[in-house]
Amino acid sequence: MYRGRSRSSMSISQQRLLSQSMLGLSLEQRMIYYIGVDVGTGSARACLIDSMGNIMSLAEKPIQREELKPTYITQSSKEIWSAICYCVKTVVRDSGVDIERIHGIGFDATCSLVAVNSKDGADVPVGPDFENPDQNIILWMDHRAVQETAEINSTNHPVLKYVGGQMSIEMEIPKIKWLKNHMPREKFNDTVFFDLADFLTYKATGLGTRSFNSSVCKQGLLPLGVEGSNNGWSGEFLNLIDLPELVANDFAKLGGSVKPKGDDHRSNFLSAGQYVGALSPEAAADLGLADHCVVGSGVIDAYAGWVGTVAAQTDEEIPELAKCEKGKLGVDKATGRLAAVAGTSTCHVALSRDPIFVPGVWGPYRDVMAPGFWCAEGGQSCTGALLAHVLSTHPAYTDLEHLSESAGLSKFDYLNSRLEYLVNARKERSVVALAKHLFFYGDYHGNRSPIADNTMRAAIIGQSMDNSVDDLALQYLGACEFIAQQTRQIVEIMCKSGHNISSIFMSGGQCRNGLLMRLLADCTGLPIIIPRYIDAAVVFGSALLGAVASESYNAHHTKTDLRKRRASSLGSKDQAIAGLGKGGLSKLSELQTDQPSPYTAPHATSSSHMGGGSYFPIVGSDAAANLSPGEAIAETEDEEEPVTFKSVKSTTQENLAEKTDTNSNGEELWKVMYDMTGGGKVVRPNPDTNPDRVLLNAKYKIFLDMANTQRQYRSAIDRVEANLKAQITK
Repeated sequence: MYRGRSRSSMSISQQRLLSQSMLGLSLEQRMIYYIGVDVGTGSARACLIDSMGNIMSLAEKPIQREELKPTYITQSSKEIWSAICYCVKTVVRDSGVDIERIHGIGFDATCSLVAVNSKDGADVPVGPDFENPDQNIILWMDHRAVQETAEINSTNHPVLKYVGGQMSIEMEIPKIKWLKNHMPREKFNDTVFFDLADFLTYKATGLGTRSFNSSVCKQGLLPLGVEGSNNGWSGEFLNLIDLPELVANDFAKLGGSVKPKGDDHRSNFLSAGQYVGALSPEAAADLGLADHCVVGSGVIDAYAGWVGTVAAQTDEEIPELAKCEKGKLGVDKATGRLAAVAGTSTCHVALSRDPIFVPGVWGPYRDVMAPGFWCAEGGQSCTGALLAHVLSTHPAYTDLEHLSESAGLSKFDYLNSRLEYLVNARKERSVVALAKHLFFYGDYHGNRSPIADNTMRAAIIGQSMDNSVDDLALQYLGACEFIAQQTRQIVEIMCKSGHNISSIFMSGGQCRNGLLMRLLADCTGLPIIIPRYIDAAVVFGSALLGAVASESYNAHHTKTDLRKRRASSLGSKDQAIAGLGKGGLSKLSELQTDQPSPYTAPHATSSSHMGGGSYFPIVGSDAAANLSPGEAIAETEDEEEPVTFKSVKSTTQENLAEKTDTNSNGEELWKVMYDMTGGGKVVRPNPDTNPDRVLLNAKYKIFLDMANTQRQYRSAIDRVEANLKAQITK
């Protein structure tokens, strides 16, 4: 709905209520805070946000990875937890916020496999030499399990229908099968396995609760009723792929079955942001937080990008979005909004009410974001990495470094300005027309979606012997066009299969590239929404998960529980009753005010849209704290969960564990996202008749032909090689 020139960092409901009564309390007294933690491939990050969704502080610390053999890539959970503790302490210190007023924390991480001893919680080495217990994580990009992946996919079991038709070598069941085949048997028998995001919620709470997000997306769990599932895990499938150890003891190595347990009928598996429990005393000490801070069910990092972006509100009407959302309520409004989480690679996450099977796209996954809703996950294997490769391998790269530095511009901004210069110098119609005879197909690292073929490679038609910076600018333009055309290909096959995608919500540093954003809009024909927090959208999404957990706890506990929990934050029992009542966020949203943040990209949050024609620039700013060593302490585990090593629960944890309703339909998740995400900048596609759109449409057909022809060429040569091999054998 159109809202005129409102402040785009606030929702309309927040602005309307801003001037209402303060109920006797100052804004400062009534503010609550939440923390988000994001573990990427190369670093851990944390941010602290207030109840308005403002990032108050942000910190980052590098983490290492070890590669003793090619494609065998490992990490240390101790180092990761240490980095998290450092980052959390840093954001608390830098913000000056009293820890008593930090009421929720959420985690996201890469989909990596963590191995832990079931008896004492010790780290279990994951090879290749099995000598270093600190290396107890197989990183998502580890490709050791080639044979195991092929064996699993050869079964064609119905479980595989829900992971895009086949398990990727990046998923975790192939890695577990590799460990069974190679690690000492007694160690394997005593090992339990976590996805990294679930391991972090375990470290934070001492509870073995798992997330549907990690278990369904990367381990093949089927929520109850899906494909006739009555346990979550398919014992038939796990036995068929020679992993009966995962079936034993009610699937203990994988976190147990999905069936509700105990008097409260609480499931051991939760959707995004649902309440897990309070911080354990050990974790509270490690992180420097109070143990009344509650933990939300974690997600894979790309899905945190979905949480942190798709509820963004814009200051102008987007007809495509309004039409798609007509008659929808709550989290259902997110259906039709595609989140594109861009970094080294790009993930495309879409929510739907019904299961939609899309060739070459992972899923459909039920319950991974909200109970009863399904997600699909497409992706491009390299986008940021592609642009970096094109630049760094060109003969003019050194010249580009010198020229961009002299101009005080980033390399991409310099190339964008060079392309504008070339339009005039070569008397071309537009930037797009500069590359009309350059046909760039950029699957250097294989294809994730929609072809799902890791043997795909790059091909470029139209290269010359020009080694100048001008040629580098054109090659870069070709790479940007490829990213946009492949995004169109993914969107089209998703829509052809049943999705109704009305808009693309971007996140990541690529949002600053005006050329790329314009090409994405013109190739897909969809509006592109650039978020309030460009670089911090993922870690911000995790902080929202902490807010969801806190609100879920508030909504389903007694006033007495709330008074006990909030009194310390407000200074007195009477203030807690008067100022918060039931559900602190809903009250605090009344007090929202625009608050500048060093982590907000100014142009992305301004009340404006980018109409047709402009290809440059989109810029923003971000910041990271200075880095220094962090420290980690202890691990714990709930004795009642499938993992059996000991845990010490605090009284706070026991109190917070009572009467929590985890059967939410996602309304609390959507409300938090809607109230706190803030505004986004719109990049509109040019009209269909625009010459650039017409040219890009023509080149899209060539793009598709290049992909198909490459596979035909490869198949033809493979047939020849097979015949030659047969002749030699004879």
